[in-house]
Amino acid sequence: MSLTLEQVKRIAHLARIEISDGEALTTQGHLNGIFQLIEEMQAVDTRGVEPMAHAQDVSQRLREDAVTEGDRRAAYQAVAPDTEAGLYLVPKVIE
Repeated sequence: MSLTLEQVKRIAHLARIEISDGEALTTQGHLNGIFQLIEEMQAVDTRGVEPMAHAQDVSQRLREDAVTEGDRRAAYQAVAPDTEAGLYLVPKVIE
């Protein structure tokens, strides 16, 4: 697939982008290059290839899930304007 100069200008118009003829020619070349690369990638036979979550087969080092700070809810709520039953009360904003 390749775009014509008129198609590039129409796309620019629909996107509300003002584009000169020179910029349209340059953009046409860039877009056609992208479409050519996409066509090459789609031509590759990927049957039997398992999808990967990452380009490299690596595992993430995980830290131990442990509590590192104490419970400070009472201290935080002591300075809050209004609380009730351990919850912060806020003004109603939607009627």
